[in-house]
Parts: sequence; structure tokens; C-alpha cells
Amino acid sequence: MKDWHPDLSRSSSPRYIAIADLIEMDLRSGVLAAGDRLPPQRALAKRLNIDFTTVARGYVEAQKRGLVDSHVGRGTFVTGRQGRERRNFALDAASDPRRASAIDFSMNLPPEPSDPDLLARMQEGMSAVAVDLIPLLRYQGFGGMVMDKEAAATWLSRRGLTPAQERIFVTPGAHPALLAIFGLLAKPGETVLSENITYPGMRSIAAQLRLNLSGLAMDDEGVLPEAFEESCERLRPKALYLNPTLQNPTTLTIPQARREAIAAIARKYRVPIIEDDAYGFIPLDAPAPMAAIAPELTWHIGGLAKCIGAGLRLAFVVAPDTRSIWPFVSAMRSSNVMASPLNMALATRWIKDGTADGILRFIRAEAAARQEMVADILPSGSYRADPISFNIWLPLGSGWTRATFGSHMRDAGIGVVASDAFTVDGMAPEAVRVCLGGPIGRETLKGALNFMAHALQGPPELAASFF
Repeated sequence: MKDWHPDLSRSSSPRYIAIADLIEMDLRSGVLAAGDRLPPQRALAKRLNIDFTTVARGYVEAQKRGLVDSHVGRGTFVTGRQGRERRNFALDAASDPRRASAIDFSMNLPPEPSDPDLLARMQEGMSAVAVDLIPLLRYQGFGGMVMDKEAAATWLSRRGLTPAQERIFVTPGAHPALLAIFGLLAKPGETVLSENITYPGMRSIAAQLRLNLSGLAMDDEGVLPEAFEESCERLRPKALYLNPTLQNPTTLTIPQARREAIAAIARKYRVPIIEDDAYGFIPLDAPAPMAAIAPELTWHIGGLAKCIGAGLRLAFVVAPDTRSIWPFVSAMRSSNVMASPLNMALATRWIKDGTADGILRFIRAEAAARQEMVADILPSGSYRADPISFNIWLPLGSGWTRATFGSHMRDAGIGVVASDAFTVDGMAPEAVRVCLGGPIGRETLKGALNFMAHALQGPPELAASFF
């Protein structure tokens, strides 16, 4: 029998999942080998000081993954099957090049996982979900099944949020949720507020709903409280939209004290807050969300596009109170019916088995590595970024305008987005957003950044490639 001593602290997943994870990890590292007999379940439970049922569930999970086989009267043995053998999933199948995306810096996407073991776990999750394929092709009630809401609650708890399950909804992405919420809070012609440099989707939503979007003055810590209060007095807004952590496009994060000041003003004037927490899961030490500071006022939207993958088209929405639930459900059902059950099942699986945590760890590490690359190539102080953000905010000088710089970058196959897309009121600054993630590899990124740095060394006349 193998004298196996797993350290459950090596995994942030539930304990039974952690046991299966550690069997898998130790098999890869050589601590365990095919044929090893694992400790009896009761003995391991006593050794780890946990319930016997937890160990039993862990062994069952490991057997589902093809890592072990159990034999009555003999025990549980490591099989040694890994990767493609575990699920008979076609990991060696060639990808279809027609589904490849064009490489472009204009989309603010997270770096894409490339670790073989992580990719294998992601694909195994799809294989496991396929077992329930037929039920997942049916209509379901809006907001997710109980197990999906439980997974959402687990994920939201990483941001310190513990709302009642009845206030949690799984929606088909953050954008439809924003559209529904603003449609509930404001009528055509009424005013809503946002940062003056804000997420361009917010501008599109306001235009679609015929709302008056008014931008608030900002400093390096986000919206100025005095600007917010003055607008509350003068405009009587119906809502405030914030993207408070790693804001798109400036990458700023509103610190805790500023968040509390904004919440106090929102309470004073009874202004609902719509918190687009798309990037809130990326930093390890992000400030508490607005929904934790002012839960009775805040619609919290925890999208999965930036922390797992945009293709899932899922977001976890927390309503501020029970009175808001049915109007929100009605608005979402009329336009979206439901989130894809297939996507929900996959996200739930990844959250419960720890794969989502693995994806998030990869994204953090790769985003940090890419920001280090930026710091090595572009002069310090010439751009704004967070050490873990997916993009940089690049003010322009030396005669460059956002139009000439964008044209020059496009000639080199580099996509950037001019500040016009993000500016709510007043003249757009001479600045662009440059994204670092998505399908772009490090070498491609390095070449693009060097090209950019060379162009910025002088006026556009020296770098122009057109006549």
C-alpha cells in the first residue's frame, strides 16, 4: 500500500475535489505511479482529520476522471491513465482553422490558456458535461438550476459576496444583463451617470435605450465624489454605472475609501449603482465590491468573459433586493429566454472541480508576464497600466493624434482603439487603448510593442509608411 500523505492546502477546491486533484497532480509528478494502492478511505480520513464521506467522494471523483479503480475487498488502485485516456476525449483531434480568430489588439480579452495539463482538464470538463447532452438541449427556467446557482455563489464568494441564492441569476453575458437593468431603472430621456472615460458598451446601451448618459469627472482614483454629488443635485440621475476594478480602458481601480465615499452619496440621493465587475476576479487583493459596501443599492454583475473566457457568454448577476427579482427576470426572459444550459453546465463543472481556478491562475500569471514585457519596451510613465491588466492606456505625444497613430498601427496589422470610443462628454483625449491578450502569443506581442515604441520615439512624419 502506498503511504500517501496529500496536503489539501495545495488546492483551493472543495476537499473532495482536492483529493482527486492531488491524486492527479501526484501522478504527474511521480509521487504516485500506476498500480499503487491508495490508503483505505477511513484511514485517510483519520490522517487528514476529515469526514469519511469526504474521502469517499474524493475517490469517486478520481474514478470518474479515470485516475483510479476500486475493487471491493482489495482497495483503490492508481491506474496511471492521464490526459486523453482518462475520458477517451479526442485531445489529439486537429482544430479547425476556420474557427481561428484574427489576431487583433482591439479586443480586450484575457490571455488564452496554453498549458497542456490545463487544456486537458478543460476538455475533460466538456466531455463530462456531454454525458447530460440531451437534457442540456432543452429549455430551462431563467437564471440557472440550483447547482448552477450554487456554483455562482461559490465563485462570487471569492469577491466577499454571500447573497441569498434567490437573488443570484446566471445570465447570457454581462451586456444583456446591463441592457435589462438599465431598461428597468430608467425611461427614454432620463439621465444615467458613468465615468467620463468608460466601457464603450455602456455608451451603446444608453443610445439603444435612448437614455441621456452623462460622464463624471475622474482622477487617478476614479470618479470624483464631488462630481457625482453635483450631478445628483443637478440631473437627478436614475442610476450610476461603474467598472471599478481594472477599469476598461484606463486600468484604474477605485480604492476602498473612494468606493465608500461614492456609496455614501448614492445612499443620500437613493441612486442605484450598477457594478460591472468584469475584472474583479483578476487581482488577488482587489477592494471590496460596491455590492459589499452598499448591497441594498447595487446591481452586481460578475461576468466570466475576462476571468474564464468570452465564448461562455455568462455572467452572474446579484439583484439588490427581492423586489427587483421579478421585473429583472421578466426583462431578461423577454429578450434572452435563458443562458445556454450547455455553457452553464460547463462553467458549473469547471468551478466545482477547480478548473476555473486553474484558468484564473494562468490568466493572472500570463497577464503579469505581458505587463512586464511592456515595462521593458515602453518608457516608464509613457502609458497607464496595472501590473495585472490585459491592456494599457496610451496617451499620445510628439505630434501623434489618435487617428494618425491608429492608421499607422493598422498598417502593421496592429489593432488599437481610439479614445473616442470611450469618451462620454467633451473632447476625446489624444489616447488609445492597446490590448495585450486574446490569441496573441508573446513573440507577436513583443514585435508589436517594439514597432509601437519605435513609432513613438518621434513625430508621425518619421514613421509614416504612406504617401
